[in-house]
This record gives sequence, structure tokens and C-alpha cells, in this order.
Amino acid sequence: MRVLVTATHVPFARGGAEAHMHNLVQALRAAGHEAQLLRVPFTFAPESVVQAAMAFCRALDLDRLAGPAPERVVSLQFPAYGVRHPRHVVWLMHQHRVVYELYERDGPPTPALRALREQVLAFDAEALGQAWRRFANSRRVAQRLQAFNGLQAEPLYHPPPDANRFFCGEDWGYVFFPSRLEALKRQDLLLQAAQLVRAPVRFVLTGDGGQRQRLQQMVEALGLQDRVWLRGRCSREEQLAWYAHALAVFFGPFDEDYGYVTLEAMCAAKPVITCTDSGGPLEFVRHEETGLVCEPHPQAVADAIERLWADRGWARSLGRQGRLAWEAAGISWDRVVQRLLED
Repeated sequence: MRVLVTATHVPFARGGAEAHMHNLVQALRAAGHEAQLLRVPFTFAPESVVQAAMAFCRALDLDRLAGPAPERVVSLQFPAYGVRHPRHVVWLMHQHRVVYELYERDGPPTPALRALREQVLAFDAEALGQAWRRFANSRRVAQRLQAFNGLQAEPLYHPPPDANRFFCGEDWGYVFFPSRLEALKRQDLLLQAAQLVRAPVRFVLTGDGGQRQRLQQMVEALGLQDRVWLRGRCSREEQLAWYAHALAVFFGPFDEDYGYVTLEAMCAAKPVITCTDSGGPLEFVRHEETGLVCEPHPQAVADAIERLWADRGWARSLGRQGRLAWEAAGISWDRVVQRLLED
């Protein structure tokens, strides 16, 4: 089958979204399909550029191309799911969050943002409502779609990259947090907690992003230079080793869509510390069974870290249970491809 996957393109961005779209194409090809990725350039501001991107995508009729038309279109992101095709499947990663769950989070919206919100809601009602089939990459994403748009989508999980390469090694006494350095990931929450942790735990944060300078300044202001390492980007091999030797993995973002970090930690048999408002991770982390779920406050996070440090055997047990839960979930690309392409 000829399958065209549509997504957006933010130049030089590297993260879970990019891994998701490329791994889907690889899985489709591995299953014997002819698959290609169509990425639409996208930026979040100004509002007029977002409006132009929506108009461009709605004008794309992928059943009428100069060459052979795809037999199935699978769309992942806003506004790329605005394209048209009679067999259009949406596997929703997230919508334009700034006009949904993040709307008014940072204060009153501007008139331009209010106008954009109305346009995005109308765009999503048409594009997502007309989709031949709808899936979401997590229950949390499906819940948002139902709450904001009144549309249902089937949650469809997929494995993180290199799932079979993770391994569990000796605990070296540090908490690991791999992620883009962005405000919604809340590295600052972990740094604030680190200042309160009395045990001699160290902290390793990998990744890069717009918050790098602010977080480095925060490390220095809190006097954490000897305990916290902002490692920056690292190779996949190094990242696998950081997972393997961690006491625990912290992943406490705000209302995450899915979150590879949770599943990667489970693959490495490491307990996950997450927060009550972290969204996607809560679909996998069971409190005091595969990790710890705490309030998104520095003292609560610090207390969770102290508990794991004080009982390292229990921490290892939580990690083992996480690994078993991952294996029992049966999450695979084979199942994803099957569900997306079923008639």
C-alpha cells in the first residue's frame, strides 16, 4: 500500500516528535508498504503565519497529485492533519496547545490569540471531524480531544526508539532527567527539589533547548554546581548508559502528551518519579508499584527522591516491576501499523 505520512517541520528541532514520525515511516516500510513523509514547515508565531499554515494544509488534496496518489494518508500534527484524502487517518500527537490546555495559562490572551483560537477550533472541527479514522497517541490526548472538540479517538501506543537496547546496570546514586530544556518539561522543579534533598544524591540532566541558560543560572544561584550536571546533548549510547546506572528517572512535565522518557525508564528497569498533573506518564506509572507520583512541588519531589535513596532495594524492585509492566503492555510497531491501515 502507498502510505503518505503528514507532519510538521521545525528546522533543527530534535525530540520525541521527530523520532515518532520517522519511526512510523520505518515501521510502515518494514511491513512492506511504500511509505513517505510529507512535512509542512511550521512556526508558532506570529498568529498570521499559523493562519497561513492552516490555509495551506486545507488546500492540499492528496488524492489529486501529479504522480500516483497515496492509498492511505496518516496525519500526526497540527496543522498537517488539515490535508484532504478519502482514506485520511489521524493519529493525533497533540493539537495547537496554546489555544487549548495552555490557553490563559500565562495570563490574559491577546486579541490576536483570541481570534486565532476561534479559527483553530473551527479548523480542527472540520479537519478532525471529517477524518476517516481517528487515533491518539495516548489516553491524555484523546481526553483533550473529547473535552475541547467533542470528538472521540482511540488511544494507540507506540514504543520508544531503541526499546530493545535499554538495559539495567548498577545504581550509581543519581537521578536522571533526559528531555528538551523547555518550560513545560519543568527541569526547574527538579532543581528546586535538589536544593531540598538531604541525601547525597546527584542529578544528571541531558538535552538542550530554550531554557538552557536560565537553568544554568538557576544551578549557580541555588549553589548546586557540585550536585547537578546539565550535560547537554549526548549520543544515544551515552544516554542508554545514563538510564542504566540511575537510581531513578524524574519526568514531571506539565500535562505531557505521551512522553518517551517514562517508557524508556521502564525499559531500563528504573523507577519513575512523576507528578499528579503530568498527563501521559500517569498512564504508565503506578504509585509505589512502578514508581512514585507526587504533587508538582519541590518538597514533594525531594521527599520522593529521599524515599528511593533510603531504600535502594525497594527502588530496584519498583524498577523491575516497571520493566515487567512494559513487557506485559505489548506495545509494538506491528500493532500500530495494523490498526492504522485496517479497512
